[in-house]
Order: sequence, then C-alpha cells, then structure tokens
Amino acid sequence: MQIDLKAWKAQLAELFRGIAQLIYPNTCAVCHEGLVPGEEVLCSSCLYDLPRTRAWLTTDNMVARQFWGRIPIELACSLFHFAKGSRYQHLLHLLKYAGRRDIGLYLGQQLGIELAQIADYSNISAIVPVPLHPKKQQIRGYNQSQAIAEGIALRTGWHIEPNVLIRQRFTQTQTHKNRDERMLNVANAFAIQQGEKLRGQHVLLVDDVITTGATLEQCAQTLLNSCQNIRISIASLAYSSGI
Repeated sequence: MQIDLKAWKAQLAELFRGIAQLIYPNTCAVCHEGLVPGEEVLCSSCLYDLPRTRAWLTTDNMVARQFWGRIPIELACSLFHFAKGSRYQHLLHLLKYAGRRDIGLYLGQQLGIELAQIADYSNISAIVPVPLHPKKQQIRGYNQSQAIAEGIALRTGWHIEPNVLIRQRFTQTQTHKNRDERMLNVANAFAIQQGEKLRGQHVLLVDDVITTGATLEQCAQTLLNSCQNIRISIASLAYSSGI
C-alpha cells in the first residue's frame, strides 16, 4: 500500500495544531496568538480578515448557482471562501478531526448574525444539519454540522431538528472524489424519520463545506421526497469553487 507522504504530513500537522489548541485553548485557532477578554476561537484581527463570501446579500450568488438545475431550493449561502493554502483552511480540519466542536459553534454564530439581518431568510423556521452515520459520529464524538446549526440557532432563534434526516448507509469520505464519484458515494445514503415534523416548513439545511454540492443535493432531495409542502434553503461555513 502506497502512502501519500504529503497528505500524511498535512494530517500530522493538523493533529499537532489540534493538540496545541487543547493544551492552550486561549489562543486564536488561525494565528495562535493569545486571545484577549471578549475574544473566543478567533482573535479580532483574524475574524475581521475572514474571507467572507457575503453570498447572503443576494439570491443570485456563486453558492446558489451551484444547485441551479439540480435541486429546487429557495436560498443558498456560505460564510467564507475555502482556499487550499489559506491560513483559514485548517479551521475545518480542526473542527472535523481535532475535537474542536467550539469552532463550529462559534462560526455558526457568525453566520447566524448575518442571516438574522436578511429579510429573505426571515421565514426560515427550522434547521436540519447534514447527519453523520452513527459509527462515524461515535468515532468523532459529535456531528460538526450540528455544532454549526446550534451556533446559527443561537443567533436566529430557529429551532433545530437533528433527528429527522438520518444517514442510513456508511459512506467513504468525499475528499479526493470528483462530482460523479461523490454523487454515487452518497446515493441512497439518507432517509427520513418523523418527517411530519417538517411539514409546511422552510428548512435551512446546514453542512460544513460545499464543494460539488453532492451531499447537500442528496439530502435536499430526500427531504423533498418525504416531507409534505417543504421548502429548502442551504447554508455552510465554507464554499470551495473546486475539488
């Protein structure tokens, strides 16, 4: 079996960063400078420089266009641009692989602050996080999308429905797969239980990052097929324009 040395080194670096954050929790997750009273997760400078998409300001944006012709949605947005090599890239790695659930909660609040000010989002009534398979959630200890959803809920007042959409099939990671491979990987991976809870509601479907949109497309289609008179919008922390 061949080992991708570059990927292994990157994962090792993320592991050490995660350990450092656990040992020194009062440092910025981006620049690692000490946080002052009133700051959490990110220092004021790194929060200010976060490469926000501002996609919530218009219904015609790069995130929404990702789903045009694929799935009927109302709105779509992401908090910040995800770029390989960016100093903000490892925020998602810390969130998903290093136990930093607080990053999801904090950045979810930042997104919630923005959405709470936009009239187009005012009739959203429920948040549905993209689910993890129980085995993967047990390994990770939490669902990062639910942490993001909880952050959004804190700033908007929308309630969370974390158990309606479930992942019924364990899937491989989507990393390093192209769009067709990702679609095949998540085909029939999701199911609905107690779908009547979402009847007639405008639901915000939440994930950590949008790349090809394959996972969110499958989630949205599952909800549309099983929940009566439902409308769906989409939000994520990060948006990547390429795989």
